[in-house]
Amino acid sequence: MKFTLSWLKRHLDTDVSLDTLSERLTAIGLEVEGVEDRGASLNGFVVASVVEAKQHPNADRLRVCKVDAGTGELLNVVCGAPNARAGMKAVFAPSGVVIPATKKKLEKGVIRGEESNGMLCSSRELELGDDHDGIIDLVTDLKPGTPAAVALGLEDPVIEIALTPNRGDCAGVLGVARDLAAAKVGTLKPLDAKPVPASFKATISGGTDDTDACPLFMGRLIRGVKNGPSPAWLQDALRAVGLRPISALVDITNFFTIDASRPLHVFDAAKIQGDRVFARRAKNGETLEALNGKTYELTSEMTVIADASGAIGIGGIMGGESTSVSDTTTDVFLECALFDPVRTAATGRSLQIMSDARYRFERGVDPAFVRPGVELATQMILDLCGGTASEITFGGKEDVPVRTIEFRTTRVLALGGVDVPVSRQHEILTGLGCKVAGQGNLFAVTVPSWRPDLSIEADLVEEVLRIEGYDKIPSVMLPRLSAVTRSALDNNQRRAVAARRSLALRGLSEAVTWSFLDRATAETFGGAPDELRLVNPIAADLDQMRPSILPNLLRAASRNAARGFADVGLFEVGPVYRDASPSGQDRVAAIVRTGSTRPRWWRGKAEAADLFAVKADALAVLAAIGAPTANLQVTADAPAWFHPGRSGTLRLGPTVLAVFGELHPTVLESLELEGPAAAAEIWVDRAPASKKKGTATPFLALSPFQPVRRDFAFLVDHDVTAEALLKAVRQADKELVAEASLFDVYQGTNVPAGKKSMAVEVVLQPMRATLTDVEIEAIAAKVVAAAAKLGATLRS
Repeated sequence: MKFTLSWLKRHLDTDVSLDTLSERLTAIGLEVEGVEDRGASLNGFVVASVVEAKQHPNADRLRVCKVDAGTGELLNVVCGAPNARAGMKAVFAPSGVVIPATKKKLEKGVIRGEESNGMLCSSRELELGDDHDGIIDLVTDLKPGTPAAVALGLEDPVIEIALTPNRGDCAGVLGVARDLAAAKVGTLKPLDAKPVPASFKATISGGTDDTDACPLFMGRLIRGVKNGPSPAWLQDALRAVGLRPISALVDITNFFTIDASRPLHVFDAAKIQGDRVFARRAKNGETLEALNGKTYELTSEMTVIADASGAIGIGGIMGGESTSVSDTTTDVFLECALFDPVRTAATGRSLQIMSDARYRFERGVDPAFVRPGVELATQMILDLCGGTASEITFGGKEDVPVRTIEFRTTRVLALGGVDVPVSRQHEILTGLGCKVAGQGNLFAVTVPSWRPDLSIEADLVEEVLRIEGYDKIPSVMLPRLSAVTRSALDNNQRRAVAARRSLALRGLSEAVTWSFLDRATAETFGGAPDELRLVNPIAADLDQMRPSILPNLLRAASRNAARGFADVGLFEVGPVYRDASPSGQDRVAAIVRTGSTRPRWWRGKAEAADLFAVKADALAVLAAIGAPTANLQVTADAPAWFHPGRSGTLRLGPTVLAVFGELHPTVLESLELEGPAAAAEIWVDRAPASKKKGTATPFLALSPFQPVRRDFAFLVDHDVTAEALLKAVRQADKELVAEASLFDVYQGTNVPAGKKSMAVEVVLQPMRATLTDVEIEAIAAKVVAAAAKLGATLRS
């Protein structure tokens, strides 16, 4: 939100300095993001009167001017501008100043034999516009020597504040002035919105056919206007806040949008079809050419302003080109309405239109300011453009709900820690526009129509603290509950940290993606129940809460691949959503690998991302969060978005802890990813809690005796899994078998049909004494016997 100091003073009678004003704005919660001194680059530039302008004796296109710059003597200046003439006033740059456009210091010089002691400047040289065909011709009574910034209206600083979404009232300069007046920075000037007498009966009326989308619609016909450039003060005010002056009629509506957070619109009455302008739902497939030159296709979820011919504006967002005003406009229809904030925001996001009107309507405008807005705008149109006005016609209701809150003054100290006198609390609330009734420590506070964000007692406490100044809230140490500070993280939070750390150590990059995606993709990755569909999405293609993190990570990988980075390893630890209940969220660590996990090198080929890579990632996460990885079972029942023959599930009994595998080709195609691509999802909170008592780490037990390694090659049936064989081998002797790992699988020559050979390395680690040959053979026999229970035999 931007405004100039002079604009603020239209509503606030104050003489405080700019620095004090900025400090108070920030102290009351309207944080100042910046103050722009637009005249700073014009320091040293002054108003000068051209006393004489003669043809240069040695150059056809140059003039030699005598200039009065307020120094008491006439200065000789050589100028090439065709409009330089005696009697005009211009902006003069004396020697020694820096020209803004060139950033060069101006020096005295001699041009074609004539001395030049400065420069008469054009708009381009001062970076005030693109005009460089002539020097600036000032129409002013200011004396020579007056700072040029004053003459150009640039001495007025521009203040920019940050607004939270709930402060729609401060999206207008009037609301900012009201807050400052309540904070004793000045006195709020009364707003004169007296009714404009009707001179004739309206032939075009305003109305609404959808009171849900547009609860109130007012309109007024104004005849006999003369449209043209707006006065300098209005153009300067709009330029200062970044708006381009267009014409008097348009500039007036833009002025009230910024001034009072009251968007309005003017239609050329001669271009309106029929005798009624009204709000209604748009029709599916209906189109509108907007004022920005773009044509939009509308849906029945949107609100339009229409006449007999169809839509002529998008409600609360932008008008249409077909009824726009121009220099030939003589009759206008002035519209002022209320539009539903949610519908306005959704329409703007769907059509990707951001306008000043939408910014204010989606935050909520004052419902009681519709009629005053019409009256104020009408009066300014009559003052600047002339004409006569009809009566106001409207549709809907002008009823504004009255909200009263019971307020205990003692709650300010209890909740905020600041002892604000009761009289001052009363003064603050009254200054903010509240009606306060009651005595002692109990008030009945009626909230003003422009503050829909005030609904409970705590809101009023915050208002008192805000206006009194957040800087007055004391810093208080929290009480120490124990001698040793307890951990701020619970077990599940520590698991999330451990999962992130383990994946980062494995070389993956952490990503943070949206918690929502498009509905079609959500259906592919687990479902899209209506209860998880967003009513007010930030974009049309982000309308569903995500059932899986993988689609967002895969799209991120696809964008990387499109830019030449095909080898990507990404992970994210965050929530996924099953339903809308409080328990309908799961914390998941999602992993995506695309391209190669290791590039090609002189000793080997590149290793493509496959199910084994992501399985190792998943096991690393489960080990980091304390899951019993030795007891996990692997099953081939991964979800449908994985490749059916190259995926699996890690589970403890019926509890699924992780799924992993390569992505299904059709899924990769739908996400525009060539592959190879593999992914995994680990449910961080599902692993059972550790059974260890206490938090102390056990002592490291190292054996002084040499381990013994033995290899076994077993012939097993084709459907026997490696997991089952390794589990049987480990259980052959739990005390001495420290590790068992598979290092070879073979099918082919010398292996019977329906069989396969699996070679296992077994590590025996004695803790009490070195193993003898007899003991080693005994353990080997146990290993063979354990494998035999699965039908395995030693391969000869």
